[in-house]
Amino acid sequence: MGVVNVTPDSFSDGGAWFTPQDAVAHGRDLVVAGADLLDVGGESTRPGAQRPSAAEELRRVLPVIEALREVAPVSVDTMRAEVAAAALDAGAVVVNDVSGGLADPEMGALVAERGVPFIAMHWRAHSTVMQSFAVYDDVVADVSRELMARVEALTGAGVAAENIVLDPGFGFAKKAEHNWELLRRLDEVMALGHRLLVGTSRKTFLGHVGRTPDAVRPPLDRDVATAVTTAHVARLGVWAVRVHDVVSTIDTLDVVDALRGAHE
Repeated sequence: MGVVNVTPDSFSDGGAWFTPQDAVAHGRDLVVAGADLLDVGGESTRPGAQRPSAAEELRRVLPVIEALREVAPVSVDTMRAEVAAAALDAGAVVVNDVSGGLADPEMGALVAERGVPFIAMHWRAHSTVMQSFAVYDDVVADVSRELMARVEALTGAGVAAENIVLDPGFGFAKKAEHNWELLRRLDEVMALGHRLLVGTSRKTFLGHVGRTPDAVRPPLDRDVATAVTTAHVARLGVWAVRVHDVVSTIDTLDVVDALRGAHE
């Protein structure tokens, strides 16, 4: 899953693809590089980010989705049912909701009605306050329990269980030690029985690993660290990885396949 941020303030590449023309060109480049799915989002969810209006989010994503649907399957990255509905009408085929349907009570009914895959991420609060919720007894057990609560609520709203993809929410209401523990024990999250999306790409905890506090890697220098986490989760058999740099990801997945003997 290649990331197409149509935002001025995303943590990794905010502003780089903010105009529809630039975002579409970037999406096409990601497909050429090997992306199977393009994730188009108009709201930054970095820590501290302020939400745009629904009208502004729609203005950002709809022309990009309409253009990119011709080159690859498109998912819409949104927490608003209104935006998800318009995006599906514009040609998106997957809804990727970082709140797992918690931010908008209408989301479950919409996804059930449309019958599309729904990615439900582990989420506790909006970006402005989410890190104050990074408190766990056992992060893997707690995340697993809260994800299954979302599955129960979504299926109760009519969403088909086979359409639910789970995402443990790396970096969302989680400190570095929580992210690393989730990665070490990701097989326990996979045992919940749903396909899994992993999004570690360029996250802050990768910038800190092996560095002193005053020498943190900037986001664009985290692709090697991202690739290592991709190799780890790919060997476990996750459904997809959400990444900014598709080229290094394809190389990584090719190596994982070769180690499995897929090319013999």
